[in-house]
Amino acid sequence: MDTICVLMTCPMSTYLEDELNKRFKLFRFWEFPKQKDFLKENSNSIRAIVGNATAGADAEMINSLPKLEIISSYSVGLDKIDLARCKEKGIRVTNTPDVLTEDVADLAIGLILATLRKICECDRSGHFYTDGNRKLGKNLLVLWRMIMEFSGKKVGIVGLGRIGLAIAKRAEAFGCPISYYSRSEKPDSNYKYYSNIVDLAANCQILVVACPLTEETRHIINREVIDVLGPKGVVINIGRGPHIDEPELVSALVEGRLGGAGLDVFEHEPEVPEQLFGLDNVVLLPHVGSGTVETRNAMADLVIGNLEAHFLTKPLLTPVV
Repeated sequence: MDTICVLMTCPMSTYLEDELNKRFKLFRFWEFPKQKDFLKENSNSIRAIVGNATAGADAEMINSLPKLEIISSYSVGLDKIDLARCKEKGIRVTNTPDVLTEDVADLAIGLILATLRKICECDRSGHFYTDGNRKLGKNLLVLWRMIMEFSGKKVGIVGLGRIGLAIAKRAEAFGCPISYYSRSEKPDSNYKYYSNIVDLAANCQILVVACPLTEETRHIINREVIDVLGPKGVVINIGRGPHIDEPELVSALVEGRLGGAGLDVFEHEPEVPEQLFGLDNVVLLPHVGSGTVETRNAMADLVIGNLEAHFLTKPLLTPVV
């Protein structure tokens, strides 16, 4: 298979890159300054694309590659791939479900704890005892008035798929009542279901976004949802940045209309609104939900396994299209 040309859209994983390079003729898209010229020159050679949640394959790229057979995504989310165009052209699409579920759910709980307990704000921040008499510094007294407990808080989950369910199970261990919103009620779930996200927000204290990004879920967290959640409510987003109307979120946090936010994703990544950096009720992470060595390698193995299966005319491991 070392003559099969594979296009990798952006840097993702050294392990993935090395393994692809061993098996295929790998093109690293980011190394070509004139990318349109590159695609034109290699349009009849590239048979596979490896993309991710940042750089997938839009209709323009797909249309420019007439020999394209498969897109293997190094992510669960598929919003960066034009699935409709792939279906029209008979291009196979795969992603990496399951292997990252536990890590993303772990991180969601970590964001909840860090946001409520002000872990990042406290860490080496100078809010320690000020002298040998162990008198509390003024800043620590102020900070203590902002710290909230997690145990027993009402948790609402937007999207009760693999990741949402894993988050729910973890939150249950903290004694949290769980409710959820999704397109339809899950018949095998004992959690309380709301058919309207505003109703969910009105009946929880922590709202966790864990659904796929579609046109229907874009800006699903809007001003109405934020205002209903209120000044003591917290939003956690480990889904996709555009799930949240980011300007509305920022203004609500700045104005105190929302209690806090733990964010692993942003609407215009890698850009993050400057106002968020100065807030002490926000925890910001650079999209690292699946970012452990074990999970990223397992994701890479799935990407490679799907490519090998396709070119050996075997069943795909995780087909989407």
